[in-house]
Amino acid sequence: MTQDVPSLILASASPRRLALLQQVGIEPDHLMPAGIDETPRKLETPRALALRLSKLKAQELRKTISNSQDLKSSVVLAADTVVAVGRRSLPKTEVTDQAYECLSLLSGRGHRVFTGVSVIDAMGNMRSKVVETRVRFKRLGRREIEDYVASGEWRGKAGGYAIQGLAGSFVVKLVGSYHSVVGLPLHETVSMLASAGYPVRQGWSKGTF
Repeated sequence: MTQDVPSLILASASPRRLALLQQVGIEPDHLMPAGIDETPRKLETPRALALRLSKLKAQELRKTISNSQDLKSSVVLAADTVVAVGRRSLPKTEVTDQAYECLSLLSGRGHRVFTGVSVIDAMGNMRSKVVETRVRFKRLGRREIEDYVASGEWRGKAGGYAIQGLAGSFVVKLVGSYHSVVGLPLHETVSMLASAGYPVRQGWSKGTF
């Protein structure tokens, strides 16, 4: 990469977010997950939670690289996805009881998925946005929930499911951004990176994506 082109750091270890960036020809130079406390604040709405966490991830990573001569001029990209039923933010499920609870709650009803995206440019300026998507699940039978939990696909996923995987068969309606539900709204992310001075189409003509 030439000296006047900033490098890109993705503040995440998510293979889903990396794959989405690669889909549009963007290859981050570094993957550096930001370790933060993701506990919702009292009375914090799901939308506000997604935005706050994406900002916090970006800010924490910017602090981490601020003293690095090689990285301090990088563009930082961070995101956080929150699945919500009403004003309730569902957890990123880690144990089976959480998965059963989330899937039972989502069964046969609509919910909202909020993905906050934050970009900090080489000058330290931050751009942030929240993308909202509405999703409706079919009514899930007990055996369907048990089989999905047995798959393990839910582990570490917001709301206990991965729409790009087996749980895609549960979705009867989606209004908004499919990519945002996966973990990163592509249109908004690419626009924000371009505004931050990152050359989002640099690999297109070379076929390097």
